[in-house]
Amino acid sequence: MAGALASDGPPKYRRASTPSAIDEVEPRIRALLTAYPQLPATVLAERVGWTGSISWFRERVRAIRPECLPADPVDRLAHPPGRTIQCDLWFPAPKIPVGFGQEAMLPVLVMVAAFSRFVAAVMLPSRQTMDLVAGMWQLLSTNFAAVPHELWWDNEVGIGRRGRLTDPVTALMGTLGSRLVQLKPYDPESRGMVERANRYLETSFLPGRSFTSPHDFNNQLDQWLPIANARRVRVLDGRPVDFLDADRAQMLALPPLRPRSRR
Repeated sequence: MAGALASDGPPKYRRASTPSAIDEVEPRIRALLTAYPQLPATVLAERVGWTGSISWFRERVRAIRPECLPADPVDRLAHPPGRTIQCDLWFPAPKIPVGFGQEAMLPVLVMVAAFSRFVAAVMLPSRQTMDLVAGMWQLLSTNFAAVPHELWWDNEVGIGRRGRLTDPVTALMGTLGSRLVQLKPYDPESRGMVERANRYLETSFLPGRSFTSPHDFNNQLDQWLPIANARRVRVLDGRPVDFLDADRAQMLALPPLRPRSRR
């Protein structure tokens, strides 16, 4: 009675909470997902003896599964701010009109800052050395506005072969005061983040678009990249754009003069 008099409103019946059936089998669900992360929900339901709503079961499995997935090797690596930008070439499937009735499949230089996961990209005329050098300078000077201590590539021919960088790339690194590292193909250290960015471009930027020229492609890409860098990244527990300043603060300053390029 005293409690009712002290209450701000009329008394309400509240049923005491009890563990649901799904809560009772959740430890077994987690154990199975830890051992077999991709096990379908229907198989899980059978294994744990679930007889309730399958849609409700699927919803709970969908929430639990990400917690049981093994860590991506890329995410286990430590990347101090300002240290590394990963680089790669992405070849989007649609051929781009290049004039005189001709079409070509052109490379897109993709660069990802390893600490912030900030993505920059630009379509190039070719994968030849001078176009790669010009592309790296363009993205470093405009999108990142700073230079990492290391640029990581795979064994792209225009960058170098057998441990020897091409002369224009060596000259660029000298001007930037940075170091270019060529790592083994398919090494998660060298390609993991940038390959993930390539897949993201393939599935989120490309579908439903058409392009009239390389210039049009780059214009559309420039408009889309801020959206990509504002998405939430689970491993960061935040957005790449919010981590860029911390990344940039530990990078090298851009050189006072634009690197000279000769063909």
